[in-house]
Order: sequence, then structure tokens, then C-alpha cells
Amino acid sequence: MAAFPPVVLFDLDGTLLDTAPDFVVTANAMRQARGMQALAAERLRPVVSKGSRAMLAVAFPQMAESERHALVPEFLDVYQSLIGRHARLFDGIASMLHALEQAGSRWGIVTNKPEYLARLILPQLGWEQRCAVLIGGDTLAERKPHPLPLQVAAQRIGLAPQHCVYVGDDERDIQAASAAAMPSVAALWGYRPDGDDPTLWQADVMAATPAALLEPAAWPWPRGLRADRTEAVQSAQRR
Repeated sequence: MAAFPPVVLFDLDGTLLDTAPDFVVTANAMRQARGMQALAAERLRPVVSKGSRAMLAVAFPQMAESERHALVPEFLDVYQSLIGRHARLFDGIASMLHALEQAGSRWGIVTNKPEYLARLILPQLGWEQRCAVLIGGDTLAERKPHPLPLQVAAQRIGLAPQHCVYVGDDERDIQAASAAAMPSVAALWGYRPDGDDPTLWQADVMAATPAALLEPAAWPWPRGLRADRTEAVQSAQRR
């Protein structure tokens, strides 16, 4: 009988959680404080997965890059004050995580969001006990697209990187997974700027929606594990 991968690691913003509404409110609060008109949500949404500097570049295009970088602490402070207030799980995520857990698989988060901000989100969603590992963008000396965050996440769970699967909506996610020898899924429901072609990322699987991952056969099977997926999951549970 087919089974899900024993361990699945996820990006957070744009993959598990639609955080764009929080970031739009954040950017517009900063613009309003400077006497600027509100920014349309569709302007900011495509770059959310690129991080705070990319969002500030959209919110304040008239500023020099060095000026925008100086705004990052303010941006994060404003965001922290309202984190999770407008964010929502993408449709189908709750069902997908439930299916993984029911099958005995474990899951965790590897994000470039600062760890302290990511940890604020877990209790809002009831994920403190469900999430097996959390690595943020400042947890380690490197962040995605470097493979270290994925390697350390796998190590903390107790499996080799190639025995896990990573799911993300940005090219850096797939690059990090490839460098870690970890099978990958490109989350096509996430955030992408115009001209960003996910077919060029070379993910092992491209999923249009979370619902597409409700079937075990839709997942790439971790490299080096036995063909008997059910036995592999049971082995991972015993670790």
C-alpha cells in the first residue's frame, strides 16, 4: 500500500500560510506614516516569498537600496505587532497536514522568516506540538538557498536529508532542496512575480494546489528508502 513520505518539510509564507494580507497592512502602515497612499495588495503579493527587502522595494521604490535596508527593523516591528491578524491557511493545507499525520508521517517548517516571528505563528494555529522542527532564516549561519537549514532540520528529526521531502513556493526553496539532495515539491499556489517560471526550477514534482498532495502517489518518494513506503513510514515513527 502506498504511503506518504515519512518526513515532509515546508516553507511557511506562500506555502503553508497566506501571509500576504499581514504584509500589505504592514507596508501600508509605513507608507501612511510617511504621507503616502496605500499600496494595492496585488502589487506586494507576488514578492512576499522574496522577503522583507523585496517587499520594501515594492513599497518604497523611490528610495535608494541602502535607505530601504535601513527600514527592515521597522518593517519587522510593525509586522510583529499584527502578525497573524489577517493571515490564513491556504485552502487545502489543513486537510493535507491531517492526511500526513493520519498516515504517521511527521512534518516541520524551514523558512527564511526570522525564527522568533515564525514561532509566534505556531500557537495561533495550534501547531506547537504538531510541528516536529522549526528552522528560521536567522537560526543558523546560512539561510535558503543554502542547504544547511534543510540539512539541520532533517538532522533534528533524525533522518538523512535525502529521506525527507521539501515543499516550497520559491526557486530558492527548490535550490536549497537540490543542494541538500532532498526531493522537492514546487508549490504553485504560492507567491511568484511575473516572469518567474517554476518549470525551470527543476523540482521533482509541481503541485497546483494543496489538494493535489492528498494522494500519496502525488509525492516524490525520498531517495534511498525501500520501495515499501508503508514500512519506511513505520520505521520513521519508531525513531
